[in-house]
Amino acid sequence: MKDDDIADLIKSAQQELAELPAGNRFVDLLEAGELSRETLGVLAGELYRLVRSDLSSFALLASRFPSPPAGDLFLTMAQGEAQALRLLLGFAAALGMDEQQLASHEPRPFAQAYPAYLAQTALHGTRSDTALALLGNAEGSGRQYARVAGALRSRYGFGEESVEHFLFFADTPQELLDLAVETLKEGLSGGDDPADALRTARTAHAYEAAFWAALTEDADAG
Repeated sequence: MKDDDIADLIKSAQQELAELPAGNRFVDLLEAGELSRETLGVLAGELYRLVRSDLSSFALLASRFPSPPAGDLFLTMAQGEAQALRLLLGFAAALGMDEQQLASHEPRPFAQAYPAYLAQTALHGTRSDTALALLGNAEGSGRQYARVAGALRSRYGFGEESVEHFLFFADTPQELLDLAVETLKEGLSGGDDPADALRTARTAHAYEAAFWAALTEDADAG
């Protein structure tokens, strides 16, 4: 594919995902101050499992596609998940939870559908699949994490160090996005299917929405 075609594919993915319903009941309730600290503990426990799984998925991708730019992209993403995991412990500590409690959290199946799908993609998908999913979803996902960080500070009194995990995912470095573009170009030039890549971006978006929705089960039941 030509550079213009690849740019059009990225733009198409971003536009399509931006036009999907953007509601997030969990974040809405969080911003209204209507979630209990117990529910925040559920968030911490689910994120602990999600981040650990994603770290392994990106490490697997780095081993499957070790040459640059893909190898650099996936290794950087794995390292990012390792950093995010350390930052998550600060949020958990503010809730009075240690790592052992995070590890013993009983996961909600639909909350863990997203990392399960990423693991499947890491094992069977192409480098273009994950690269386009990142490019298509980074902005929208970042907004959700920024809203969480803001609500935790303004509504629940969490300090800066306690929300660093969410701030970490709120802003994707341009260098990482550039690596994703180069990975996508190389993958598509090597025969990766652009339709499959777009489908992966769309599915990842749906599963991320399912993650947040699963966290409102208690609130909706009440």
